[in-house]
Amino acid sequence: MDNKYMLTVEDVSKTYDGFKAITDLTFYLFEGELRTVIGPNGAGKSTFFDLITGRAKPDQGRIEFGFNTDLTQLNEYQINRLGIGRKFQTPSVFSEHTVWNNLVLSLKGARGVFASIFHRLSSTQRDRLDELLKLIRLDGKRDWKARQLAHGEKQWLEIGMLLAQDPKILLVDEPAAGMTDEETHRTGELLLSLAGRHSIVVVEHDMTFVKQISNNGQVTVLHQGSVLCEGRFDYVQSNPKVREVYLGRGKADK
Repeated sequence: MDNKYMLTVEDVSKTYDGFKAITDLTFYLFEGELRTVIGPNGAGKSTFFDLITGRAKPDQGRIEFGFNTDLTQLNEYQINRLGIGRKFQTPSVFSEHTVWNNLVLSLKGARGVFASIFHRLSSTQRDRLDELLKLIRLDGKRDWKARQLAHGEKQWLEIGMLLAQDPKILLVDEPAAGMTDEETHRTGELLLSLAGRHSIVVVEHDMTFVKQISNNGQVTVLHQGSVLCEGRFDYVQSNPKVREVYLGRGKADK
């Protein structure tokens, strides 16, 4: 295996009660790459993330992290500790805690709510959290409770919480869902700024957003649990098969 791959998925299949959610799926993610994954409902996108994070186990195939770490033999907790973080579509934050404390609670090695909040942070940790607050554009709201934030800001906070764990791979599920156009664009800028320092896989439906973050990178199209095609955004957008099974009715032109 090429040791430049952060993630290797080869010939993976997963069936639920006779339904083939994933079929002979092969996918490679390079170190520092930002990859966008699109596909219609039922294409297998959520199952794909479940298999990577250990929430589900494949019936067959190989899933490896970095050089020769077999993820299929590990549980969710072990995979998370390796440095694979997942952000679900609905933001999951500690609503009654401040933005700052949400980040403190997410620090790698955090030891529980009270222990984490009252633990004296090192100057390095404080500097790291200050840096994250600026990165997610919430430095002016560090003392706000998370419930006071707008939807998009909660999404950014959760991304910041993942980053506090110092992940090597970020799996981000439909980050633009429910956002305003401005929030969506800012989210794209944030993800683009993280590429290179982290390997990122983004599942998304908003094609304007996909175009923004693909940034000449690869877009993978899933259909019926397999890769239909991969390539630059313009290639994927104009591919007749993609237009037929996913975009359709001129949506690719929007």
